[in-house]
Amino acid sequence: MTKWLLAAGVLMPLYSAQATQDPEAVYNRVCGACHSGQLPMAPERGDQEAWTPRLAKGMGTLVQHVTQGFKAMPPRGLCMDCSAEDYQAIILWMSE
Repeated sequence: MTKWLLAAGVLMPLYSAQATQDPEAVYNRVCGACHSGQLPMAPERGDQEAWTPRLAKGMGTLVQHVTQGFKAMPPRGLCMDCSAEDYQAIILWMSE
């Protein structure tokens, strides 16, 4: 029972909280350095072909990849003041 309560406490903020930062501003400040074409493996904003298989993994997985780092993605995507909600909003904005 304790494990379930802990899991619920960890996951609830992902579903109930809102992003506190403007996704475009964060992209311009941090994400664009890699996601605007400089790194061929970093999906560019609006590139549906690159984003579709990533989105199929689920938002939780994508936020985890950003938070923990994944392949060439550095931990937290170098945005030290971003929350999980901010990452989710940025991912959605970039994948439009």
